[in-house]
Amino acid sequence: MKNIYKILIAFIGVLAVSCNADDVENRQIVSAVVTPEITAPATGKAFVLEVDKGLEEAAKFTWSKAEYSAAVVVKYTLLIDKKGGDFTAAKTLASTSNITEASILVKELNQAAIDLGAATEVASLFDVKIASSVSGGVPQVSKTVITISVTPYTGKVDYNFIEWYLVGDATVSGWDNNKGNQILFRSPKNANEYTFTGFFKAGAFKTINTLGSWAPMYGGADGTLAYRGKDSDPDPASFVIAADGYYTFTMDVQKLTYKLVSYDATAAKSFTTVGIIGDSTPGGWDASTAMTKSSFNGHIWSLGITSLKDGGLKFRANDNWDVSWGGNTPFSGGGTGDNILVSKSKYVVYFNDLDGSYLMIPNQE
Repeated sequence: MKNIYKILIAFIGVLAVSCNADDVENRQIVSAVVTPEITAPATGKAFVLEVDKGLEEAAKFTWSKAEYSAAVVVKYTLLIDKKGGDFTAAKTLASTSNITEASILVKELNQAAIDLGAATEVASLFDVKIASSVSGGVPQVSKTVITISVTPYTGKVDYNFIEWYLVGDATVSGWDNNKGNQILFRSPKNANEYTFTGFFKAGAFKTINTLGSWAPMYGGADGTLAYRGKDSDPDPASFVIAADGYYTFTMDVQKLTYKLVSYDATAAKSFTTVGIIGDSTPGGWDASTAMTKSSFNGHIWSLGITSLKDGGLKFRANDNWDVSWGGNTPFSGGGTGDNILVSKSKYVVYFNDLDGSYLMIPNQE
């Protein structure tokens, strides 16, 4: 019996060695093939940064694809160091996975320059290169380095905006001025222009600035806005919706004008889910963060207070890339396929899938 056990143990040992040998033989070894190289911007590019443009794009860096001996997920790291530095103290401008470009905000480039010892309001030279790796190993670093000039600024700018909400029996909240009132989307190019495209019931509405308060307020008639600055001021006329349907309402609080026109939504798609996705979001580029669909207006989506990181995001439908939306302006915009640039903060986010409009309100607690 002991001999049988010895033979069995020996057999198992041989089998284990054989399996381990097979594992080693079949294990995929990844090696570097082609080094990535920065393709834009060109060396010698000068950036004079301005404090009031902190959340605008300073530059879009692009680079060629790194190649490896197998199909793998490649992590790219965009590095910046002072001119002539050896990159041991370099700062990371961006990190991506399988994506060969990164939009860098003015504030990000400004902070990197200052962290590397640059004096403000003075041009300094910096070297930039791209590195790649696979699962933390097999590193490759660009053979060429581009040199850029950066003039950083001093000071901070407070990104505060005035928001307006709908109130009235034509809207989701009725005449309650603090019950989930629909916010108006702000133009990214004109801070005085606000718009909303969506469903209205037959009835009337006005716009209010502060939830729970009846002033400031806008009403109007015949294309002219009427302003109510305080409760003791006259109550302006309501905007009138003649029949249930989709409309676009636009107002300019500087010109004191408005437009209210019908909107054809017959071809509009209805989505089960819409979410945000990107390196600034909780799920990164791997998973969407779901938004909440309005029960009154099936094309309006919102996301409560959410922490976002420096980076970018897009909106996409049904957790896949068949339908997605982007923009090239922070806080508000829409209508392009770009990644929306985001600065680290907490936000309340709104989105309209009819026209791709988005609105992100920072520092809401």
